[in-house]
Amino acid sequence: MSVKLLPDLGDLVEGLGVTGIVGIIIVPVFLPLIGSVGRPIAKAMVKNGILFYEKNKAALTELGETWEDIISEARSEIGEQRMKSAEPMDT
Repeated sequence: MSVKLLPDLGDLVEGLGVTGIVGIIIVPVFLPLIGSVGRPIAKAMVKNGILFYEKNKAALTELGETWEDIISEARSEIGEQRMKSAEPMDT
């Protein structure tokens, strides 16, 4: 019995398929290119997000305060409804 150091090419093609083999060959070639293009795009997206937040900080703060007021009013109304339903009825 002999030990195989390399897989049989037929088994490799059958297991990975043409797409897998092409991917193994092409990915290392294009990975640096994708990284060099992707990094500036990602950086630009983060930068635009920060600028958007800074420009709209006051509006976002006001929106948060308005939302807290709405929640507070809703809780207050729920409390009032519970108190009304707990009051004894006079007959």
